[in-house]
Amino acid sequence: MTVTLRIDIWSDVVCPWCYIGKRRLEAALGQFEHADAVEVRWHSFQLDPDRPKGRNEPTSEMLMKKFRASAEQVREMTRHVSDLAAAEGLTYHLDRSVAANTFDAHRLTHLAAERELGAQMHERLLAAHLIEGEVVDDPDTLVRLGAEVGVPKEDVRRMLAGDDYADAVRDDIEQARRLGITAVPFFVLNGTHGVAGAQPTSVFVEALRASYQAASSTR
Repeated sequence: MTVTLRIDIWSDVVCPWCYIGKRRLEAALGQFEHADAVEVRWHSFQLDPDRPKGRNEPTSEMLMKKFRASAEQVREMTRHVSDLAAAEGLTYHLDRSVAANTFDAHRLTHLAAERELGAQMHERLLAAHLIEGEVVDDPDTLVRLGAEVGVPKEDVRRMLAGDDYADAVRDDIEQARRLGITAVPFFVLNGTHGVAGAQPTSVFVEALRASYQAASSTR
């Protein structure tokens, strides 16, 4: 009997560790003997849910306020995470990134998921914020990014004009709360194994194998 391994991932599109974690999971899947049995589902999470839409500022300034840190301390923080990202083939430009409310970006990901483009949409939004300095709560930007992965512009505009997928985003966030998830990325494998944070690739490989073995033993 075929074993399916489901991976549920909570992530925010402005989270530098989430993109690193995504790349490390992908590397782990490249080493996993049963990668063809894996189904990945992305779930919404907001690191800064109280930020008003459209009230944007450089991420560096937001971090200085959040951590009560100096400009040099923030530069060191972003330099460190950028170096780790580079090791995974990602070229961050966090000096360009703009703090934004991500609720509509997550709604867009749910819209794209209905067209089996959810993973591509999440990837595009991560790159837009962390690499390109795009403002991911700007409606015109979301329309353009959606179209780039294949979501018709008129569908994105219609979604942004109403409340479509708002409940889906809230449900994801509530599910994270029930699971005790307070930071992202967070990976849940088959509902039995959790991996918190952008762990090394080897940790993901071990978790994949353990989860697959556990699922196989119940068959």
